[in-house]
Amino acid sequence: MKNFTDEQYRVFCQFLETHTGIVLGESKQYLVKSRLSPLLGRFGIESLGELLNRSMQLRERELKTAVIDAMTTNETLWFRDIYPFTLLAERLLPELARPGKTLKIWSAACSSGQEPYSIAMIAQEYLAKRPGSLPGLQILATDISSSMLEQCKQGVYDSLSLARGLSPERRSRFFTPLADGKMQLQASVRNMVSFRSFNLLDSYAALGKFDLIFCRNVLIYFSPENKSKILNQFAGALNPGGYLLLGASESLTGLSDKFEMVRCSPGIIYRLK
Repeated sequence: MKNFTDEQYRVFCQFLETHTGIVLGESKQYLVKSRLSPLLGRFGIESLGELLNRSMQLRERELKTAVIDAMTTNETLWFRDIYPFTLLAERLLPELARPGKTLKIWSAACSSGQEPYSIAMIAQEYLAKRPGSLPGLQILATDISSSMLEQCKQGVYDSLSLARGLSPERRSRFFTPLADGKMQLQASVRNMVSFRSFNLLDSYAALGKFDLIFCRNVLIYFSPENKSKILNQFAGALNPGGYLLLGASESLTGLSDKFEMVRCSPGIIYRLK
């Protein structure tokens, strides 16, 4: 298979950062090869170099979309790191739920849907113990990949995906087996989440305000300038007293002064000042 040159890679990295904010760095050629090679046959292109060049041309809209989808798709885990979801159930829902108020949660860069659906399952378990305690709940899940979002809406996962972080109890409680060996989330869970295509570098004004924002293990892919921009836009999208949850290895240090760190046991969350 014909490869691409260092210069083609450099130009493609600039293109990807401009359109998605993702910074690949100097040594991720292997990632480009593995993610984009399947597109060669689909689009009848002979080399990765030609594919990179054509994907950056204005007239190649379908190819550009497919390339961005391939480069931004990352499958994640159910209940990743566990502690954010424990905090959600034991601290955040009791603190933020108010009579007559709709609680709004945003799962940003939701990838293959495990995070927003994990949030929905926690909410269902919370309601089972405290009926009527969440009079209104809206979970918005966004991602830049339109094709991934279409899969998310179906709520269908294979055995490999289901084995990553999902307990047998939750699998039997919230999923229905399908004829092909896969399983589908029950409609009661799927209906709690709405999916929307969204680029984190765009304006957040049309999304409204939220009480909780999950943006976990996402900022690591952005430049410091774009990290700061995104964090400050998150601050503008939160209601007073709202919280931001980041990944375990992510920090606000030197990027935004609009949040105060709240140490939990375990974990750290950030409250809007």
